[in-house]
Amino acid sequence: MNKFEHIPLNSDLLRSFVIIADTGNLTHAADRLGRTQSAISVQLRNLEKSLGASLFNRSVKGMTLTDAGERLLPKAQAAVAQLQEMRRLFEEPLTGQLRVGIPDDYEGLILTDALARFARMHSGVEVTAMSGCTVTYDKDVGDGRLDMAVCSGPEPKDGFYISREPAVWAAGQGVNFLAVEPVPLAMLDRRCWWKSIPTDALHRARRDYRVAFRTESFGSLLSALRSGFAIGVLPASCVDEDLQVLDGTHGLPPLPDIHRTIVFSDRADMQLCEAMAEAICTTLQGVQPGA
Repeated sequence: MNKFEHIPLNSDLLRSFVIIADTGNLTHAADRLGRTQSAISVQLRNLEKSLGASLFNRSVKGMTLTDAGERLLPKAQAAVAQLQEMRRLFEEPLTGQLRVGIPDDYEGLILTDALARFARMHSGVEVTAMSGCTVTYDKDVGDGRLDMAVCSGPEPKDGFYISREPAVWAAGQGVNFLAVEPVPLAMLDRRCWWKSIPTDALHRARRDYRVAFRTESFGSLLSALRSGFAIGVLPASCVDEDLQVLDGTHGLPPLPDIHRTIVFSDRADMQLCEAMAEAICTTLQGVQPGA
């Protein structure tokens, strides 16, 4: 008899594993799942015992996947998604209106996939989506202009915590800024916490820079980086095949993590909000930072 057979492998354990991988933190995972941290910790230990493998590296900064965890994650995501699809076969169709705010760095694959997923599953819901800087989203939700919004920041907000990912220095493929002084910097020039991340980091590292490109548009920032005109800071998930990640070997300082939280209006239809949150989270689970 296999020594791990006495602990059954079930969907509840797999779902908790996927959420821990998303958030990189037991406390945030527990908040998302509506359980205590100790209960989630027990679930993780049971899953690791069931598989006979350690799934996470633990550190003061959080939890990252081991090689075994990396192998398990896509299989666990697929299994959880299939079970969710089965459950929906017997649910009443959703109807109504939903206004949602999305960070503009979610444009492209993440935004398109999340909205398409929601529309495919809930065709009776009329969605109005807003994409832009998230700095006003808290107020927009509080004032009733939005039903829900994905907010980003260097610190977690109160709400439904969905993910954490590193910010990275990025530039066009093949571009070498190692010996360039001052560093040509592309930056978002808008009333947002993101604006100060690159300049604060370079000041701390005593690295000279010049602002070579300013924009209020995240899409324009990406274009400037891809062109090789300058370097800048991006969420790791935005680094595509046209970009490279620059790190300490390029003489650049470390950057903070980015925390994503969904906030909901007290006046919103929570059934619609939860369905959209699920579509966004499922899409994010399929996107590997830096891929």
